[in-house]
Amino acid sequence: MAEAEGPRGRVLIIAGSDSGGGAGIQADIKAVTMLGGHAMTAITAITAQDTKGVHGVWPVPLDGVLRQIDVTLADIGADAVKTGMLGTAQLVEAVAERLAEKAIIIPRVIDPVMVATSGDRLVNEKAVGAIRSELVPGARLVTPNAPEAEVLTGKAVESVDGQRRAADRLLELGAHGALVKGGHLGGNKVVDVLQTTTGEWIFESARIQTTSTHGTGCTLASAIAALLAQGESVPDAVERGREYLMGALRAAKGFGHGHGPVHHGWLLDKDE
Repeated sequence: MAEAEGPRGRVLIIAGSDSGGGAGIQADIKAVTMLGGHAMTAITAITAQDTKGVHGVWPVPLDGVLRQIDVTLADIGADAVKTGMLGTAQLVEAVAERLAEKAIIIPRVIDPVMVATSGDRLVNEKAVGAIRSELVPGARLVTPNAPEAEVLTGKAVESVDGQRRAADRLLELGAHGALVKGGHLGGNKVVDVLQTTTGEWIFESARIQTTSTHGTGCTLASAIAALLAQGESVPDAVERGREYLMGALRAAKGFGHGHGPVHHGWLLDKDE
């Protein structure tokens, strides 16, 4: 398990697959790998997905999801756990219970994936309630975008003040840290608000004008998880994770005919 001595950086990702490779498990694996971690997966669903939308979802049987968690934790262990697409309340509750049993001391990054970049809804209402009550409490970090933060907290998120109020509420719900992202809000700058039980940090960057935004939430959450797994603090992991994501946005290659993927491998380009 995570308390074992030795090299760090093991990240167990519990999320859905994106056939287009821009989001979900595929984005998670790329981000963790590029930032020096070792990615393991428990796939929750298979999607037929491209840059234009989600064309089909096939959930993995619950026993299959839990078995993936069990065997990876028992053999390899983990230094961080990252959750993404969990489509049903039953799955959320089962994953939360399993993590409480087998990974209680391992820091968890909860990306409350609810809506795809294309606008397709990925979870039902009962699952939202289960995320709020089962996964947010005890999480090292919850990483909602503005619409997700509104759904989770009931607070309007239309400004930095709204982001702060939503982050406050997530801490009240039991999270140790909340990163309320501002990419969905207007303006030439993107402001992300991080609150933890020890303080607040504001991250601000110029908005990158691109249509290649598919998988940005998955990428950032997994980048942060990879850095936490290697011993970085939450504020430092968020700062470095944002820098990685911004580089991936700038280097996007424009694949597809909709919201294209970011370029996860941009750090390799710098070495050429």
